[in-house]
Amino acid sequence: MNTSKQPPLWLLTLLIMFPQLVETIYSPALPSIAHSFQVGSERASQTLSVYFVAFAAGVAVWGWMSDCIGRRLSMMAGLLCYGAGSAMAIIATDFSVLLLARMVSAMGAAAGSVVVQTILRDSYESTALARIFSIMGAALAVSPVFGLASGGLLVSLYGHTGVFTALISLAVVLLALTAVVLPETRQENTPSPHFSGLVSRMVRDKALRKNTMLVALLNTMLFSYYSLAPFLFGQLGWSNRAFGWTGGILALASLLGSLLNWKLLATGLSQEQLVRHACALALLSGVAACWLQHSAWILVPVAGVVVAYGIAIPNVLSQALSHYREQAGAAGALFGLSYYLLLGLMLGVAGMVQQLGLVLTVCALIAWLYSLLGETRFRRA
Repeated sequence: MNTSKQPPLWLLTLLIMFPQLVETIYSPALPSIAHSFQVGSERASQTLSVYFVAFAAGVAVWGWMSDCIGRRLSMMAGLLCYGAGSAMAIIATDFSVLLLARMVSAMGAAAGSVVVQTILRDSYESTALARIFSIMGAALAVSPVFGLASGGLLVSLYGHTGVFTALISLAVVLLALTAVVLPETRQENTPSPHFSGLVSRMVRDKALRKNTMLVALLNTMLFSYYSLAPFLFGQLGWSNRAFGWTGGILALASLLGSLLNWKLLATGLSQEQLVRHACALALLSGVAACWLQHSAWILVPVAGVVVAYGIAIPNVLSQALSHYREQAGAAGALFGLSYYLLLGLMLGVAGMVQQLGLVLTVCALIAWLYSLLGETRFRRA
């Protein structure tokens, strides 16, 4: 563990919450956007898939920049980029302009994912890193509460423009905190990124390819809820504000998953076993969601998916790049680029399907099958 320039965990938690928080705030605004821009629910949902394709590009940019100019400056530049995209969204009068604004925002928000993960990999190793990711996961549990509830309230009071105004304000606050509090954690001897050799090495890494698919599939299950559920609950007669409070259930499920992961790591179960069990839980939950597709009770199996996510993701992320510490930023950029491109593609398909239970079941089945593949680089806790 690197203790020379230890960054404050509270700030890293806020920054890593940022991408998920801004998406959960945005989710209740989808019906308002569909109405304001006179587009169908399928096309409105596509703003999420476009967002994550651009997010993937942002992960590559900021991950590479974090090795070149440092973690702190890269984080600040990303927050500036996000604020600019949100400002563009406020003045957008055409749906195509809104899509462009969402892409600019996504580029900036990506820094909150890849740069923070790089800082954590600078500062912690192995099981300690898995436990830190669990702590982060527990903190992330509150983001759906704040995101969906505040998003629903803002939409009911001010429409989607109120959501984008709040997002600009959030970016400004985080930018100020980063400038004042966040230290630089990049080691002075960090080599300049050489992508050709690194790409070749990572492409040949079977364990890394498996981990990439697992992260993409698990995130597709989570974010398909945010893109499809607003319309599902709208058909059930729920208001934007009422839908927003479903984030409380997801928050409890996320907190439970993170705490379970922390406890199970202490029992001696391997990280690989935990991922496999979590994928099995997600599969059972997805099948149940298919049966409850047109009922508010679908929240119960969705909560099971979120519990599985809270167990699996910290173990996948903590070990995925354990052999690439010498170029953590560049490797994180390529890793994130891969799984976010897959995530954008999968969410695009989910938006066309518009069947939440089916999406959850198919993604969970594929993730479970991947979790059964050969030996990986997971280590025993």
